[in-house]
Amino acid sequence: MRRSRNRASELWTTGALCLIGILLLVWMEFRSRRITALVGVSLPFALVGGVVAVALTGGVLSLGSLVGFVTVIGIAARNGIMLLSHYQHLERHEGMTFGRELVLRGAEERLVPILMTAACAGLALVPLIVAGNAPGHEIEHPMAIVILGGLISSTALNLLLLPALYARYGEERPAPPAADRQEVLA
Repeated sequence: MRRSRNRASELWTTGALCLIGILLLVWMEFRSRRITALVGVSLPFALVGGVVAVALTGGVLSLGSLVGFVTVIGIAARNGIMLLSHYQHLERHEGMTFGRELVLRGAEERLVPILMTAACAGLALVPLIVAGNAPGHEIEHPMAIVILGGLISSTALNLLLLPALYARYGEERPAPPAADRQEVLA
């Protein structure tokens, strides 16, 4: 019992370090606190599906389900970064102005890649879920349940919530001219 608690504690610590690493990499890529905050805020929402799936299947958290939560964060971060990166590409390289059209076009163009990521991973997990908690599947079954539930919520998040958040908070405001800054400081 004590050993499993230590492993769960180590996994939570590792998960937190991975989350910090993900956010650091996002900031290094975009050099934007707004974009990094959007990814950071969206990741916990991706876990909702995993939590609901665990609750619907007995509500037992195990080492396998904790691994599933870490996996869902990684998949959600990847899909969110891919979408936000495409928004930046549309603005910087294709000359689109920030606004509704940019957000809709970016979401539409990333719809298939995000759905394919979720569908491939989800379909690969179905046999583990159907097999149930049979002997030899004590880790894989709970992990598969969490990942499948998390894939559903993170896919919806990346296709519905993240574009709405980007439309509201994603626009980078230009820095005021030097003369304006000096007046503020005076």
